[in-house]
Amino acid sequence: MAAPHPALTRAAIAIALAWLLATGPAAQPAAPARIVSAVPSVTEILFVIGAGPQVVAVSSFDSYPPQVAALPRIGGLLDPNFERILALKPDLVVVYDTQMDLRIQLSHAGIRTLSFRHRGLPDILTAIRDVGRATGRAADADRVARDIEARLNAVRRRVAGRPRPRTLLVMGRDPFALRNIYASGGEGFLHDMLDAAGGANVFADVRRESVQATSELVLTRAPEVILELRGEFGSVRPEDDERDRKLWWTLPSVPAVRTGRVYIRRSASFVVPGPRVAEAVEAIARTLHPDAF
Repeated sequence: MAAPHPALTRAAIAIALAWLLATGPAAQPAAPARIVSAVPSVTEILFVIGAGPQVVAVSSFDSYPPQVAALPRIGGLLDPNFERILALKPDLVVVYDTQMDLRIQLSHAGIRTLSFRHRGLPDILTAIRDVGRATGRAADADRVARDIEARLNAVRRRVAGRPRPRTLLVMGRDPFALRNIYASGGEGFLHDMLDAAGGANVFADVRRESVQATSELVLTRAPEVILELRGEFGSVRPEDDERDRKLWWTLPSVPAVRTGRVYIRRSASFVVPGPRVAEAVEAIARTLHPDAF
């Protein structure tokens, strides 16, 4: 059999390359025009990277940025409303990785999904870039991620070389009682934020995101700082926080209580693992190392 003519071979290669160039971008999903976000932290990401106008609905727990107040609600982590989502005709739905039933329903309906799961601090930056690629905002997302990285590194430089106080990082407890205390364990974004801010987690050896800490366990761990992080939900009076803080005085042998280093700090940035994480780390660092600022 005769070998193919060189000109024909070149033509075939050219056609193949043209086909690849033509079909390559088409393999990437088009930038979505209607996005539903079931994840508050991703909602914040969408708005900060410039995709806010594409968001048509959010979860029942979204409160930031202010623009979300006017958007329809589609339920929360445990009660997403599939019919409501479907009626909005989205071309992208952002869901938690654990919302398997919802993901299956959306897949059967032919609706594209983006799964989100926050673990450590680096995963927040990864999520920002992932959301940017999925929404046609890759350059904007990369700019936001780089800015956050720069701010985090600036905090790390400020606290470098300083003693790292042993810190009990409390994320929740019963109001006006030292019961059902939940503190950061040695994994997750809260632990990473404390580390970046120059603190040493008293539960760093517990390889979980949270620890239920009894008063006896707090006594055993002997924190030098007790820092409670709270969101900005509901109407809160400063005197209530002060009354709540003074409950720790019932544990006078704890080093943090003896030295008065017990703090309650409020900001939504503490509880949402999103683009305001650098702001949260700076606030923690200012609490632990005020002289560094």
